[in-house]
Amino acid sequence: MFTSVLMIEKALTSADVEFVTTLHGDEPVRFHLLLQPRGDQADRLLRALDDVALGEIDQVAREAETPEGEEALAPAEQALEVSLTALHQAGCEAGGRLIEDHPLDALKALVDEISADEVIVLTDPHYVEEFFHRDWASRARHRVGVPVLKLFSHSKA
Repeated sequence: MFTSVLMIEKALTSADVEFVTTLHGDEPVRFHLLLQPRGDQADRLLRALDDVALGEIDQVAREAETPEGEEALAPAEQALEVSLTALHQAGCEAGGRLIEDHPLDALKALVDEISADEVIVLTDPHYVEEFFHRDWASRARHRVGVPVLKLFSHSKA
């Protein structure tokens, strides 16, 4: 059985589930999800710049409405449960947890703990971070010791 760590930042859509569950053909895959709750205000500027880069100016004004920090934990837990349920319904073994400390530290620890075969980072585009190679996938490639695949989710957060 193939073991994948799947880093996400929101609930998986049905298209996301179909996408990740068909990557390895008929080989069974066990998924371990890591979900990062929304960060604090420091992350808001990067998200706003991404919105501008994508031409979604109306989203910039709505950034203040999105729960962050402690307020983001309940929505993150719900997104994790929705994602696990969707993977189970697709016939996959899956477990998951919220990231409570630094995302890359949590990723490295989980990869080592479960002897993962790969990491899949499934996010919305983050053009500013990607340009400077500061996104999760770029940074993880130098830390985890297994292949890292970066995929874009099939809907906006």
